[in-house]
Amino acid sequence: MKTAIFAAGCFWGVQEVFLRKYVPTAAILKTSVGYIGGITDNPTYKQVCTNSTGHAEALKVDFDENLTSYEKIVEFFFAMHDPTTVDKQGNDIGSQYRSVIFTTSPEQESIAKKVLKEVQEKHFSNKKIVTQIVPSGQWWDAEEYHQHYLDKNPEGYRCSSHFLRWNPFA
Repeated sequence: MKTAIFAAGCFWGVQEVFLRKYVPTAAILKTSVGYIGGITDNPTYKQVCTNSTGHAEALKVDFDENLTSYEKIVEFFFAMHDPTTVDKQGNDIGSQYRSVIFTTSPEQESIAKKVLKEVQEKHFSNKKIVTQIVPSGQWWDAEEYHQHYLDKNPEGYRCSSHFLRWNPFA
């Protein structure tokens, strides 16, 4: 099992898209939403929403490396949100909604940079990708009610920018 960590706007929608659209679905072993990249220990959702903690709303993805690759997961990440907007996805605005790949190893960093370059050239030649690629720090699980929020609340808020812009599995 390997782990990937991404921030791409409201974590509810990021989790939903990974769980419903990633192929093969069996490759995604577990997902959890949480906070990373900030200065406050054990932050709450309310604190993160003030933009004072520096945290991003993020998704942690545990995946089976025998069924998929980190490279494929990173490409999916770029396809499922708008990586060209700073601190914004859809109507959600604030640094907690920034686009970030939090890497867990030098190998992940190298792969993320390679995929970013390829995606920039192939899919965003007219706009600059602003996604940050940074080493992961302390991960804090979000409150339980945020975990699988859109499964528990099917009519809940969905960010308009969480959809696949191209088929990363083609």
